[in-house]
Amino acid sequence: MIKKLFKNLDYSVIILVILLFVIGIISLKSASMGAGGDADEYSKQIIWFLIGLIISIIMVFVDYKFFKKLSVPFYLIMILLLIVVLKSNPINGATSWIKVGPLSLQPSEFFKISVILVVARFIEHANNTNGINKWYNLVICILIVIIPTFLIIKQPDYGTAIVILGILLAMLFAGGINWKYILVAVMLAVIIVPIAYNFALPEHAKKRIEVYLNPESDPRGAGYNAIQSKLAVGSGMIVGMGLFNGNQTQMGLLPMKTTDFIFSVISEEMGFIVSATVVVLYMILQIKVINISRRTKDTFGKMICIGTFAMIFIHVIENIGMCIGLLPITGIPLPFISYGGSSMLTCMILIGMINSISARKKKHLF
Repeated sequence: MIKKLFKNLDYSVIILVILLFVIGIISLKSASMGAGGDADEYSKQIIWFLIGLIISIIMVFVDYKFFKKLSVPFYLIMILLLIVVLKSNPINGATSWIKVGPLSLQPSEFFKISVILVVARFIEHANNTNGINKWYNLVICILIVIIPTFLIIKQPDYGTAIVILGILLAMLFAGGINWKYILVAVMLAVIIVPIAYNFALPEHAKKRIEVYLNPESDPRGAGYNAIQSKLAVGSGMIVGMGLFNGNQTQMGLLPMKTTDFIFSVISEEMGFIVSATVVVLYMILQIKVINISRRTKDTFGKMICIGTFAMIFIHVIENIGMCIGLLPITGIPLPFISYGGSSMLTCMILIGMINSISARKKKHLF
């Protein structure tokens, strides 16, 4: 049995993750050594990755269908933690972390796993009974995600809220949602978004959007991060300024350089070649996840793959987009690369599930 599992396993998924981590840890080492850096982050990140890698390997031996039984209890625990975290002390203006001894855990990161599992279970159940396109099934599925998403918005963490909604949309689309519902959703978005912007969005969020459109309007304030990030990316050119030599990185001008703007560090010090390689590695990883989904026997496994694909895809687009000035700054980490234990463990747990599905997938006949 064990021999068969490892025979079916797609090892390229682990190799791609390791390559992304290696590029990330090299850039993290450089960023942590510069002005305003924290040298401890480098060693902590290695520890988090090794823990995640061990969990990922162990999960190969666990049938992914077992996670179906855990999905609802895990989902309820995550909602409870999302409520508890609102009472925590703010860090950088957000109540997103719970202190557990020396550790700081971010429940909203782990909530992404619970959303993928519980929505995958619900879509499978709906399609096995009366179909996901029944209006009441869609309402239930949306409520499963929308209610806790409001808790995340209250932290406030708009970036994670966008990711979770994106995961839901991707899974519903792959689950066979009718095009008429998609059309209705687009029409509602066109109506609701302007209203929400003018009457519901807080001033600091509006400021981010305004600064995104014109960072030079407040270069020393709200526009500072975006300007410094674009300067770092542009300074790297083709081959980069060299490790430990990036002006914005080493002089401490680039904010949140080990987390939100780690891609800017890679671009500045390793250049376009390495930063483009990072994008290519993500693309290959995404293709691998989709291929595993296509060869998976049951709906639950397929939906886990689609949810994981959506999570990584949105993270990559949001993070790189904000680093190069194409998207507003949302504070979304770059998977397997940005510093953060909660983010790393979340990504590695999902990769572990993908590995479990891959090991039990139906092989091609040719």
